[in-house]
Amino acid sequence: MARTEQSFHATIAHPLNPLSEAEVVLAADILRTGKKLGPDTRFAHIQLDEPAKSAVLAWQPGGRLPRRAEVTLFDCKTGVTHVATVDLTAREVTVWREHSTKIHPFGQPPILIEEVFKVGDIVKADPGWRGAMKRRGLNDAEIELVQVDPFSAGYFNREVEKGRRLVSAVSYWRKDNKDNGYAHPIEGVVALVDLIENRVVQLVDEPEIVPIPKRLRNYDRDSIPHTRTDVKPLDVVQKHGPSFAVDGWKVSWQNFSFRVGWTAREGLVLHQITFNDGGRERPIIYRASVTDMIVPYADPTANHFWKSAFDAGEYGLGKLANALELGCDCLGHIHYFDVAVADDYGKPAIMKNAICLHEEDYGILWKHYEFRNETFEVRRSRRLVISFFSTVGNYDYGFYWYFYQDGTIQLETKLTGIIQTAAVAPGKSYRWGGMVADGLGGPTHQHLFNARLHMMVDGERNSVTEHEFRPRPFGPDNPYGNVFDTTSTVLTHEKDAAREADGRTGRYWKIINPNQRNSVGGPTGYKLIAHVAPVMLAQDNCYMTTRGGFATKHVWVTRYAPDERYAAGEFPNQHAGGDGLPKYVAQDRDIENQDIVVWHSFGATHVCRPEDFPVMPVEYVGFALKPNGFFAENPAMDLPGERNSASRDNRDKGSCCQSS
Repeated sequence: MARTEQSFHATIAHPLNPLSEAEVVLAADILRTGKKLGPDTRFAHIQLDEPAKSAVLAWQPGGRLPRRAEVTLFDCKTGVTHVATVDLTAREVTVWREHSTKIHPFGQPPILIEEVFKVGDIVKADPGWRGAMKRRGLNDAEIELVQVDPFSAGYFNREVEKGRRLVSAVSYWRKDNKDNGYAHPIEGVVALVDLIENRVVQLVDEPEIVPIPKRLRNYDRDSIPHTRTDVKPLDVVQKHGPSFAVDGWKVSWQNFSFRVGWTAREGLVLHQITFNDGGRERPIIYRASVTDMIVPYADPTANHFWKSAFDAGEYGLGKLANALELGCDCLGHIHYFDVAVADDYGKPAIMKNAICLHEEDYGILWKHYEFRNETFEVRRSRRLVISFFSTVGNYDYGFYWYFYQDGTIQLETKLTGIIQTAAVAPGKSYRWGGMVADGLGGPTHQHLFNARLHMMVDGERNSVTEHEFRPRPFGPDNPYGNVFDTTSTVLTHEKDAAREADGRTGRYWKIINPNQRNSVGGPTGYKLIAHVAPVMLAQDNCYMTTRGGFATKHVWVTRYAPDERYAAGEFPNQHAGGDGLPKYVAQDRDIENQDIVVWHSFGATHVCRPEDFPVMPVEYVGFALKPNGFFAENPAMDLPGERNSASRDNRDKGSCCQSS
């Protein structure tokens, strides 16, 4: 055993490295043996149980820390759910905690891929559902081609849903198995499926029949035979290779460095983001990820009122990540990270090309032309991109972290895929959204994300200040009326730090280190640039809001606690509500000059349009963290003044830019 432990330790280059394929196998085997698990056990996830922050910060290369796996699993016959911690070094289960799904406030493990596929068979075997299809004119052959979509059921205090593991299922007509089913919604039929009993426990079959829209709206290549012929290749060529360096899971680029992590729920995680400022490694963020999102719909009808998917907590952004394609998802000189994952049965697999790392040109970084002495200087901006894409049912989400040479950090989320649809009777308009085609509406909805930023600006003790712009009244100190002030307030306790953006006052926040002074005597800091957009628009006392309370504010600040990891709590699937950020901040802990976490909710409110169908063009949402008093000057002044030799004047008269 001692030799095995020693060799096991020797393979670990850093304590935050994601689990390897061998470690996934080991964790599952230890649980199966130690807890006598049978074939009915299903694994929602197996991922790294990250060591304590203090242990990671104290760790030195060659040092040893126990490797632990965090596992959520349940019995697919009984629904009994456990959360386990497995010490991979000691080969033992150190935590075995049952999570009750039978008593209020309930909460289920995420929906598994296995369950997504079996729901169609369960629904199609139900006589009531088949009768509903026949009432809408479908014959047996057409019924077999119907696309049945499982959708997280939410929670609405109905007796039928309490203590059960459920999904709701909606249906779409298809002429062929490859058809885009979302062009053909079957309105007025919803099956509530018990995933433990493997049966439909409630069926909605509305008496009024809305005709099924049957115009084909397919988007595969064979369905679009005539494509543009005037698109010339646009190649990104880096003949000398990229400017980044990758050492295992550590990335270094243009003074930035960070470690890459991965979880089944969050997908990409960034650890220990630092900036080398003249030879001094300065920490900025200890851990950054998107922990939760909710997509509430604004249609009160039977097919849609309950739709409020938590795509991270109810499915898993990491578990549903795409294998990215070279030359398609990212362009240029790419470094891909493969990730070891566990399937529903605890078996390991390698998710190829799960994470993409590359560089992009980003226009002008800084420039000035001094006409008096003919001094002309310009520097182009380059950014490092690390990203992944996740497909959750009909929607596709790309999460792109950008690092800029001036010290800025940005998260951009790209929303694409296919909208949810509703059938609309001929001659009628769609009351709850926008018409996207004849007989086809798109329900208005929101996409609300939450990023968890465990800040570490120049050290472990930070504060958050809130700032606004206020016009100063006419007076002796403002005789011309042109003066306006910038207010500054320190957020001292958690309840006071649940805040909303305000475009009228330009409200923004700074994460500062009050213990460090910058070159002009103020605290060092980073500014959170939040885009002003609606927060949750559902009523305060509705279940969407109580379950997705994190989405009611743009900014939350909490004192760091290792068990407060997710904006919606640990088990949002079918949870009755009240968990996550509202529960965390109810403690009202002191957050001034403390180890703090900044949680930022951001997103889009989507009124559907014809241009969103059959596949929606990318919509962009996100935020940025910009240095504000962190550096003594523009940290990108030392960039070389080089021209791009591959650029060409389309008039064949040479390069377009002047000499530096």
